[in-house]
Amino acid sequence: LQKLIHLLQATDDPLIQEQVLITLSNSAAFSVNQDIIRNLDGLSVIGGMLSNCLPKVKEKALNALNNLSMNIKNQEEIKVFITQVCRTVESAPLDSDVQLAGLRLLTNMSVTSDYHQKMINSIPCFLHLLSEGTERTQIQVLKVLVNLSANPAMTRHLLRAQV
Repeated sequence: LQKLIHLLQATDDPLIQEQVLITLSNSAAFSVNQDIIRNLDGLSVIGGMLSNCLPKVKEKALNALNNLSMNIKNQEEIKVFITQVCRTVESAPLDSDVQLAGLRLLTNMSVTSDYHQKMINSIPCFLHLLSEGTERTQIQVLKVLVNLSANPAMTRHLLRAQV
């Protein structure tokens, strides 16, 4: 895992970046690896890939963070990327793999109310995706919205959102 994280930092080759991110994502299926990746500063390295302009690399980074977000300690570090993930969801092409990967990560990060405040500005976008997206996108958006609606502090934001 350490070598993969170093390789991800060292290379500019998008094909290698994709493969490393896929491998890290698959490794994150095991909780012990989730801790190791966090302890090796892998979350910030993977999060750094979110600013990559290539959609495939960005998608793989979102998928890796999604798998890593199943760990509460990892969520504490991933929270710094929530605003960027929301912007990515908003700017990605409608129904794209990048948009869906971002919504899946936001679903995991919104299971508890700890990070709901960071998603408030994206509520109008979520509602837009709900009306304009395909069924796959709608399902992912609904998961985020259901999680947000479980928090009484979000009621006002959800009801006041301009659609």
